[in-house]
Amino acid sequence: MKLTVKQLAERLGAELVGAGDEIGRQIIAVGPVEAAGEGDVTFITNDRHRAALGKSQAAAAIVANRIDGLSKPQLIVKNVDAALIEVLNYFAPPLKPAVEGIDPSATLGKDVKIAARVSIGPNVVIGDRVEIGESSVIGSGCKIGENSKVGKNCRLDSNVVVYHNCCLGKNVVIQANSTIGSTGFGYSFIEGNHKLIPHNGGVVIEDFVEIGANCCVDRAKFGNTIIGAGTKIDNFVQIAHNVVIGKGCLIAGQVGIAGSCKLGDGVVLAGQVGLADNIEVGDGTMVGAQAGIMNDVPAGQKLAWSPAIDYKEAMRALGNIMRLPKLAEKLKQLARRVEKLEKDED
Repeated sequence: MKLTVKQLAERLGAELVGAGDEIGRQIIAVGPVEAAGEGDVTFITNDRHRAALGKSQAAAAIVANRIDGLSKPQLIVKNVDAALIEVLNYFAPPLKPAVEGIDPSATLGKDVKIAARVSIGPNVVIGDRVEIGESSVIGSGCKIGENSKVGKNCRLDSNVVVYHNCCLGKNVVIQANSTIGSTGFGYSFIEGNHKLIPHNGGVVIEDFVEIGANCCVDRAKFGNTIIGAGTKIDNFVQIAHNVVIGKGCLIAGQVGIAGSCKLGDGVVLAGQVGLADNIEVGDGTMVGAQAGIMNDVPAGQKLAWSPAIDYKEAMRALGNIMRLPKLAEKLKQLARRVEKLEKDED
């Protein structure tokens, strides 16, 4: 797609600052401030990049407030992030759409129900009594186990595995190589051996959930492992059996959530956060990267460190740790002074 600066401003409903030939320049892509070229529109979400914006080669900039002295056109919007999402969609690279219908190489079991406008790619395997909702796309190499349901307008990328008795809501996205409904890691030590506890439950993924690549969501021992509506999960995340995740949560890469944990609505877990089993985390809690949660957490907390503690307390502890080398040097100096004084007394 190609749009002039003026046309782009109109589509965004932005206030346009600029005139003449500048607002007639063609935009063909989006780029960051430092790397944007003459055919790109760029953006800034905070003042940290304002100085670099003046040197940028971009044809125009999306900003939240007018910047005095900036020579290039400005598209002033209420929310730069929202405008950026819209613009990235305008200039997304054109890709061949999924072909409606069932690829000849796909294998379907008995009593499968497939709604209208569904695309089932090459080498897909679908078990008995599976249901796939309208306009869903099942990528190449996927496998869906018996009795599972996939709702309307879902997208399963290549090689996703959905085991038996799982249920995906509407508008669910699961990226390549993720696994839903595998047996959980639950064993009992009996007569000198670790014996697997049967996991007879399922997995329920509610509407508008997005799951990244190479994630694992284990099935429940009984009942369901549940991921609440609107939750977004990054790559390489492990969610164990009987976990219940609330609505609208954000879970970053390499997070590990042990069995039977419960997360409230709007919880944010940064990269590599770990939760011990049977932990409850209250609504709206935010946990910093690599924190380890060992105990229940009330709603609205901000945590960091391992074991996880209040964020401000963690920053004070870190500050004290960073001062330790200087304190150690001072102790050495004091020890030498004391040693000298003792020798002088002798």
